[in-house]
Amino acid sequence: MKTYVALLYSIILGERRRVVMADLKAMAEGIGLKNVRTLVATGNLVFEARTVKIPDLERRLEMAFEETFGRHVDIIVRGAEDWLKLAAGNPFPAESVDTADQVAVRVMRRSAPVEAVEALHSYAAEDEKVASVDGDIWLVFSRERPSSRLLAAANHKRLGVGTSRNWNTVRRLAEMVGSRQ
Repeated sequence: MKTYVALLYSIILGERRRVVMADLKAMAEGIGLKNVRTLVATGNLVFEARTVKIPDLERRLEMAFEETFGRHVDIIVRGAEDWLKLAAGNPFPAESVDTADQVAVRVMRRSAPVEAVEALHSYAAEDEKVASVDGDIWLVFSRERPSSRLLAAANHKRLGVGTSRNWNTVRRLAEMVGSRQ
């Protein structure tokens, strides 16, 4: 058995989109995943499964989600080692200490196109930052403005399938999978 992290895209945004974590956990257990745990109510799962190809696991979870909840959501899966590597690769450690909820990573299904990541820099305000690490996109965004152009620009259309988590969530998921190693 191997430990995995699954991130569901946007299950709490918008009317009738909310998913109860107990129902999500039951769905995952229903397809044979073991020791299923959730972290906060934003679609984060940690579980154990036989070693399989990540795309196969993503498809299984997406199909089960659609069958259970009646709609499709993109689900990004990483093995525990890859999640720990992602967390250790945070290019903004100082900012993460000071304002952890303003540091986020967009975890990508496939590496974000280099030109799309470069284009994000033009949307960043003076106090915002962008970095690509192993195909995922790290952002430091500002709360000084009502809305960040950088956050709005880091979307599916521009970057491909992915989902964002702030540093607090990344760190807590790393602690969860690190305790299972």
